[in-house]
Amino acid sequence: MNPDLEHAPQIPLLNPPTGESGRRTQKGTLVFIVLMSLFALIIVNLQSHEPSLENNITLIPKARGVAEGVSAKSNPYLSHKASYNWTNAMLSWQRTAFHFQPQRNWMNDPNGPLFYMGWYHVFYQYNPDSAVWGNITWGHAVSRDLIHWLYLPIALFPDKWFDVNGVWSGSATLLPDGKILMLYTGSTDQNVQVQNLAYPANLSDPLLLDWVKYADNPVLAPPPGIGPKDFRDPTTAWFGPDEKWRITIGSKLNGTGLSLVYKTQDFIHYEQNDHYLHQVPGTGMWECVDFYPVSVNGPNDVKHVLKASLDDTKVDHYAIGTYFIENDTWVPDNPHEDVGIGFKLDYGRYYASKTFYDQHKNRRILWGWINESDSETADLKKGWASLQTIPRTVVFDKKTRTNLVHWPVEEVESLRLGSSEFEGVVVKPGSVVPLDIGPATQLDVFAEFEIEFLASKGSGKDNIGCGNGAVDRSALGPFGILAIADDHLSELTPIYFHLSSTTKDGSSTTSFCVDETRYYSFHLLT
Repeated sequence: MNPDLEHAPQIPLLNPPTGESGRRTQKGTLVFIVLMSLFALIIVNLQSHEPSLENNITLIPKARGVAEGVSAKSNPYLSHKASYNWTNAMLSWQRTAFHFQPQRNWMNDPNGPLFYMGWYHVFYQYNPDSAVWGNITWGHAVSRDLIHWLYLPIALFPDKWFDVNGVWSGSATLLPDGKILMLYTGSTDQNVQVQNLAYPANLSDPLLLDWVKYADNPVLAPPPGIGPKDFRDPTTAWFGPDEKWRITIGSKLNGTGLSLVYKTQDFIHYEQNDHYLHQVPGTGMWECVDFYPVSVNGPNDVKHVLKASLDDTKVDHYAIGTYFIENDTWVPDNPHEDVGIGFKLDYGRYYASKTFYDQHKNRRILWGWINESDSETADLKKGWASLQTIPRTVVFDKKTRTNLVHWPVEEVESLRLGSSEFEGVVVKPGSVVPLDIGPATQLDVFAEFEIEFLASKGSGKDNIGCGNGAVDRSALGPFGILAIADDHLSELTPIYFHLSSTTKDGSSTTSFCVDETRYYSFHLLT
């Protein structure tokens, strides 16, 4: 038996800022939650194999790209390198226990989330036949608490001419009379993107098992000037003072990303608005557009969030601004932080997000797709690909008044069965401090750091964003946690804070980062 297998897993703390004499200090607190899996036993097992590079590589086939409607699967840091020769035993530990994912095969965008008759529903882009993208249907699952899920039969198949090449993303709208309408994009037999209508066959069924496609679909086709493959992902509808519903749909015109607005009274007949809801030059195709109000100072004082998933970069961007109901247009509060050029909704591997209003608890809930960083080769071997984020609540940040604040839904507390607490841990410059947490395979980490800023000498260089990874040292760090680490730290995943130089007023810019380059085999590092 390997003696390392008897060791309890540990959480190393990494690289605090350095200290010098004659400094003026400020106390700052940085708090984050990281939902992750620590699998120490498997990682130790990996270390013991010590395979050679020549005999244990698999060439990665060309990843699926934008032309096929899905982002590349290859890790951006290692896209031109060989893939490690994972075994099934090594891959088995990667499956999460916290985040939603289907039992097998490929998943991408979350679709049509809603709360109905005591159940939370989530639909999702799903390939029932393989762990790679294709044959897209709508998977379906339900939960009482957004944490524990029951898998249900597939809700929508690509079985009509108007969606035979894919039942793509869409949104649910709950009408005041209790009806539920689902608008979704279909890829037709001619690969034209059209909008289709579906609805539950039986509203008395709380699980909404059976769905009916409107017989005269599609209800919308690309308008003049819009390309046949540039018209997708309708939003949840909102109601206007003229007693008409509105939806917005993502598109582009040349290199300008935009969102089209349509009005309807019956969700079958539509009139296109004369103006775009919004457009931003140079941002390319907008997918999975989301548009919703956030309370600023009570229910009658709201701003509106416009979010777009940028097809060119596979990143979700948003901005906060003002919606003008008289002509159905939206203007950002800060043009320099417009959609696609300002805030990202998430700075990790995150895309195609979708919110819904939870009328049960009066909150807005955010879903997002995590496409992971492994290759299609690994996905095919393990038999599944991708997961959804832990659902998050979304609120307006009343402190900065410029951005949103996300937090895992309160129901996640039910997963916490025990805890280990450490206080007053001093992490010296350049050190790694192990914390003995006892045996664990799934771990939720809440860490609070107290740091010292240098006032007079600065960091010695400008640190922008996440720098060049966790090894990019300065007087301000980086510092954080090493996850999925073996005992010798030959393989690890740093999750860390990276601070910029302090400014004249004593403030700094903080980036929250993950360095994926050292998760992969030590063979790929020098």
